[in-house]
Amino acid sequence: MKKLRRAVRRLTVCAAVSGVVLTAGCAGAGSLGASENEVTIALVSNSQMTDAQKLSSDFEQKNPGTKLKFISLSENQARAKITMSTAMGGSEFDVVMISNFETPQWAKDGWLRNLSDYAKNTPGYDENDFIPSLRDSLSYQGHMYSVPFYGESSFLMYRKDLFEQAGIQVDQSPGYQPTWQEVAQWADKLKSDERAGICLRGKPGWGEVLAPLDTVINTFGGRWFDEKWNAQLDSPEVKKAVNFYVDTIKKSGELGAASTGFQECANLFGQGQTAMWYDATSAVSVLEDPKTYPDLVGKIGYLPAPIVEKPNSGWLYTWSLGIPKGAKNPDGAWKFISWMTSKDYIRLVGEKLGWARVPPGSRISTYKDLPEYEAISKSYGPLTLQSIENATPNKPTVQPVPYTGIQFVGIPEFQDLGTRVSQQISAAIAGQKSVDDALAQAQEYAAVVGKTYQEK
Repeated sequence: MKKLRRAVRRLTVCAAVSGVVLTAGCAGAGSLGASENEVTIALVSNSQMTDAQKLSSDFEQKNPGTKLKFISLSENQARAKITMSTAMGGSEFDVVMISNFETPQWAKDGWLRNLSDYAKNTPGYDENDFIPSLRDSLSYQGHMYSVPFYGESSFLMYRKDLFEQAGIQVDQSPGYQPTWQEVAQWADKLKSDERAGICLRGKPGWGEVLAPLDTVINTFGGRWFDEKWNAQLDSPEVKKAVNFYVDTIKKSGELGAASTGFQECANLFGQGQTAMWYDATSAVSVLEDPKTYPDLVGKIGYLPAPIVEKPNSGWLYTWSLGIPKGAKNPDGAWKFISWMTSKDYIRLVGEKLGWARVPPGSRISTYKDLPEYEAISKSYGPLTLQSIENATPNKPTVQPVPYTGIQFVGIPEFQDLGTRVSQQISAAIAGQKSVDDALAQAQEYAAVVGKTYQEK
């Protein structure tokens, strides 16, 4: 009964977030699969996943008779449909793209298959080659329940040529971490009529504006809940962090920031309309691709996530692949997963699409054993690996907290809570309300969730 309540709670949350009708996800169990040799894969529609679809003929050539069927969805739609189907034991998907937010929770609830035995019995797969922080974040009771396709932390990207023109000198000494106060000063100096000083996400969504903002809150000394699950979103530390973030955007950030997310910032930075961008380390797959932005090659500098009090403030995230308990073709699913997350696939991407397009941040060997990738990633590869390895999801804040996760709170209610809070923050960025008013409402939302944990 308790498991059913958890499932219903998650389904309700996903429907509220995405607007997807609940009946759409479960009624078609089995309707998407045409044969026992077909593997149906639910993916988030971003560039790295599109690359996998382009290269899927390589898998089918190596596995004759196995047909792949891709269901590609936007992030919010994918989360909703995958959650609904997996929670109800549906069989419409054999492979699901999830993350380190869902994986440990779903493994605990018994919704996913244990992949460690599959990995150990697959010659050359090398589960231990995955970056330890990612491997741990996708594990439950010592076993992996999804495996990383790519991983990311966060860092500051900046235009070296624009910094030089503005007379800004960046400390290049090992171990240097810029402060957010320095970054705000740089942004103010770099802004002009032609470009913003910095691009920071403002778009509503727990995976949009809250991703960078939560790292700012953490390093300013803030937290979502104290050790007893008392909400802390109206604390002085959180107010200071959010006011800083909103003020920096209003003073030196991009126009229309309240509707700017990862993709919009990527476009602005790639087109030279912002001098800096704080975001995911995985952005290099697009920014450093000479076919996409030939004018940027060699002009981008990279620095660790900015700090105030807490060091190593970068987030930790991975898009990973798992097999739902209800999958019709789990063995075929693992064949596909082991292909898409293998060392051979990483080399295939480099050789066929270009080394800048390699899925970053999943395997140590990408950074140690691929001279072609090492040669083109000198400016960002080592920092990406360092940022992922140094991320602290189990100790995300200055003060103790009862949850895990850096740019999210690792509880199922966060999909709804985070979205509601993000809407308040976006309204403050848009100038529709003050930061204090936005956080007062956010505090009320968080207090309701915190109370449910106090009563357990």
